Amino acid sequence: MVNVGLEIQMAEGEAANILLISPTSVGIGGVAQHVSKLREKLENRGYNVKVVSSSNTIILKKKGLMNPSFTVSASFKTLLRKYDIIHAHNLPSSIPMRLSIGRKILTLHGFYSEQIKIIHGSTVGKIASWFEKRALRWPDVVTTVSKRDAEKYRQYGLEVVHIPNAVDLSDMPQSEKRLSNNPQVIYVGRLSREKGLEYLIKAIRILYEKRIYVDLVIVGDGPERDRIKYLADGLDNVHLLGALNHDETLKYIRGAEMLVIPSIVEGISTSILEAMALRTPVIATNVGGTTEIIQHMKNGILIQPRKPEQIADAITTILTDEQTRRHIIEEAYKTILHEYNWDTVINSYLRIYNL
Repeated sequence: MVNVGLEIQMAEGEAANILLISPTSVGIGGVAQHVSKLREKLENRGYNVKVVSSSNTIILKKKGLMNPSFTVSASFKTLLRKYDIIHAHNLPSSIPMRLSIGRKILTLHGFYSEQIKIIHGSTVGKIASWFEKRALRWPDVVTTVSKRDAEKYRQYGLEVVHIPNAVDLSDMPQSEKRLSNNPQVIYVGRLSREKGLEYLIKAIRILYEKRIYVDLVIVGDGPERDRIKYLADGLDNVHLLGALNHDETLKYIRGAEMLVIPSIVEGISTSILEAMALRTPVIATNVGGTTEIIQHMKNGILIQPRKPEQIADAITTILTDEQTRRHIIEEAYKTILHEYNWDTVINSYLRIYNL
């Protein structure tokens, strides 16, 4: 059971030692961005931070084996090591978290077993659900980036604290990047089945057949890359750029006419928050944490998942209705200023750490 009253005892003037455990901490993915920014903010406040992730452990780069191999490797690195705070991110980090010594925090960036079911099927999903219910008993505090996920996990009888994803406005570039003079639609994220990219490809094909020409810029990598290339065969306006560094990715978002996130399941997408901060309109499916960020036709456009026709219609709206576009941009920026900034989030984590 969560014990938010547990205190950390340190000598006066001594900086806390904090361990961050995450399957990913480098790249454009939402979890990676969250962990890297958390590290930066903690170090800026004088804390000693160590990160254990796939960038400094041995992993097997094969679908279905990356997370398990990370769990094993990270467990050897953290076994009986003592820290003031152990902050793990997502369920693959829960075992190395459990094996280390200190106050334990587990942050969930989505509903884990639901994601696993979509990616690997119902049998593996049931195993993930069994593991999930047990692993969530190990930390002192469980947090989620989504209010929806917090409510679902509370059904397990847990106390769960909601701390959202956020963006740092000082990271936002002033310049932009484009591939052509055509209107550009951008997707940023992992190329994985639960992200629903196939429906975005179908939407671009619908527009192409209607002689509405836009360039689709896909930034990211993952197990669905070859399948996405196959689905986009014959569309010379679909560009797979692979994984780019964060600054370059932000410049492409800034240069695009809109960001589209067609996910089947989603937590709190950092890409959505970044687009809003960069004044790029967002079209996204009304799933998971996205509905906590986007209010339909106020600060973005919400559509049903697996509906390429709706994606195509929403893209057309952004391209042709200038008044709606401007309204969405301004309201989205206000949302970021008031609700999703890192100054607020880092203070929330420090309260959980009891620091």
